[in-house]
Amino acid sequence: MRVARAGLTADRVVLAAAELADEVGLENVTMSAVARRLGVKDASLYAHVRGLEDLRGRIALLAADEKTIRIAEATAGRAGKDALVAFANAWREYAHAHPGRYTATQAPIRIDPELAAQAPGPRRAIELTYSMLRAYALTEPDLTDAVRLVRSTLHGFVSIEAAGGFTHARPARSSWVRCLDALHTLLENWPASRRKDPARAEDPS
Repeated sequence: MRVARAGLTADRVVLAAAELADEVGLENVTMSAVARRLGVKDASLYAHVRGLEDLRGRIALLAADEKTIRIAEATAGRAGKDALVAFANAWREYAHAHPGRYTATQAPIRIDPELAAQAPGPRRAIELTYSMLRAYALTEPDLTDAVRLVRSTLHGFVSIEAAGGFTHARPARSSWVRCLDALHTLLENWPASRRKDPARAEDPS
């Protein structure tokens, strides 16, 4: 049985790992690197986390909570385009400030179901997105499609930006503003769903 080192907690371990992820990239976070940052031996960490995958899952949950809080604060009392822009800016600002943590929120990491159930961040993030978009009077399945569009647009932009993919002389910030203008216009003019007639579903003509 491993004994926890005095003063060391799971929260301290996760925060140290999250800070390291922001500095060197999530892919470069190892148990040894976190132990060195905390000034302890590798074995000391295993009294608080089960291993690297568990640690990365906890980073993802921490980041989801942090990002959701920022977005909630930014969008409080706002609606329509005002809420959309505040939502998007909070998303982008978090990705810029915490690149490693942001990566963890988007990476295919296996997270302990018990920890995930206790963490409000991921669930609250979904609720905030749907709530923000309801001002556009969308109903299902269009509402879910719109949620996916917004998430894809924001994640795609900040990911390309982080990778240095925008090499044109035009400032990325200028394009970001225009993308949000276009996204708002699209949401206000969402195309009508084209549902197939069930009677013709099997008709190959």
